[in-house]
Amino acid sequence: MKKIPIWLAAILLSATACDDNTGTLGITNDNDQISVSYNTFELKSTTILADSIISNSNTSCFGQVTDPETGTKIKADFLAQFHVMENYKLPAYDSIVSKDHDGKVLADSIEIKFYFQKYYGDPENILKMKVYELDKQNIIREDSVYYSNLDLTQYVADMNNPLAIKTFSPIDHTVDDGILDGSSYYDNVRIKLPVSCGSYILNKYYEHPEYFKDSYSFIRNVCPGYYFNLAQGDGTMLYFDVGTLDIYFSYIQNDSVYSGMTRFAATQEVIQSTHIENSGTEKLLNQALQSDSTYIKTPAGLYTELELPVDDIYKNHTNDSVNTVKITLTKYNKFTTDTYPLGTPQTLLMVRKQDMYSFFEDKKNANSITSYTTSFNMNQYTFSNIARLISYCKTEKRNGAKEEGISEEEWVKKNPDWNKVVLIPVQVTTDQYGYATTTALDLKLNSICLVGEKTPIKLYVTYSRFSK
Repeated sequence: MKKIPIWLAAILLSATACDDNTGTLGITNDNDQISVSYNTFELKSTTILADSIISNSNTSCFGQVTDPETGTKIKADFLAQFHVMENYKLPAYDSIVSKDHDGKVLADSIEIKFYFQKYYGDPENILKMKVYELDKQNIIREDSVYYSNLDLTQYVADMNNPLAIKTFSPIDHTVDDGILDGSSYYDNVRIKLPVSCGSYILNKYYEHPEYFKDSYSFIRNVCPGYYFNLAQGDGTMLYFDVGTLDIYFSYIQNDSVYSGMTRFAATQEVIQSTHIENSGTEKLLNQALQSDSTYIKTPAGLYTELELPVDDIYKNHTNDSVNTVKITLTKYNKFTTDTYPLGTPQTLLMVRKQDMYSFFEDKKNANSITSYTTSFNMNQYTFSNIARLISYCKTEKRNGAKEEGISEEEWVKKNPDWNKVVLIPVQVTTDQYGYATTTALDLKLNSICLVGEKTPIKLYVTYSRFSK
């Protein structure tokens, strides 16, 4: 057992995790010493199926890919609403140049653009998109949570008549190479809608400006949004970051005619919902469970589950504080000849299994108690200290059994996931100070296998106690 001087003990205690054992707290004297001990445990891991994920996200997926590792098909399309900016205004009605014989405003053109920085697969692959208007009588609601297995066609006004059909590839060969290669160019898919759609929106503004006071009114009275259906294509998946609905018109100002544009954006204030079809996931899970590793495959596929040895950690350490609990997960490197290998998740969320859905539904960020994030580094994911999670699970079991008037063994039978966590790929947005502002599911095509399943994972624990 290692002895630490009292001056160093104060520093050590200030950096340790909170624990429900308060026996070592209080006033110390110069004769007090801290005893530190270490132990190593094994934890179990397995692969679980995530057949659907929450699909309210800023990222919209579009395309179809045959997984090069498993041969399963992954198809994605989406719907999007559009946001009205605060204090929205258009030029005065009398200044608009183009009107029909009834005095109705005529738009010059209308288009939707979806911008993307990343995609998977062949940049020359041809995709065919059909665009449908959503139904004002059946609005997808902003106060609900939607998952990726939701049938989006139920929100379409008329599936027999698309507003537009767009054929394109990720690389837009209609744009000059000099512009494509420029640092300021943002790859996008441009979809022209019938001019009548733009005229309708403009006239609604002049007839009912109150419909444009906020997105809620705009979506229900003017433009409920659009559904973007994949009609053809395999081998490419695009990840759209943001979309815009742009209407162009002409107006007079100071005796000169100007071209004007009004914009509505698909942003986090409104809904973008991706529908994902992932064929063969049950077969894939069975294969994973027979292997010597665990799997994580996204966007909707497989996650890795860990069972934490909470009871073993505290066994024979009832008077000790659990200072650190470290887990390192190692990625198997597999040789591949695939032209387009699947990606590796750069950030993993560790969250209690019982919270794996509510975490995203409630738009939470990792709190370093019941949830943690870590980054991929040197072929590993390291959670440097989950001691507060271990303590939380132990306390929950003890208090839960006491409140119900049952033994801890009986409580565990009723709550089998009490000590289980799940590893989920996420994208974390931070502010200027480095604090997480949003934590969203990573919808990109990723695939990794981790040491585990039939090979136990090591968990390293450091304890401390005051001694004379």
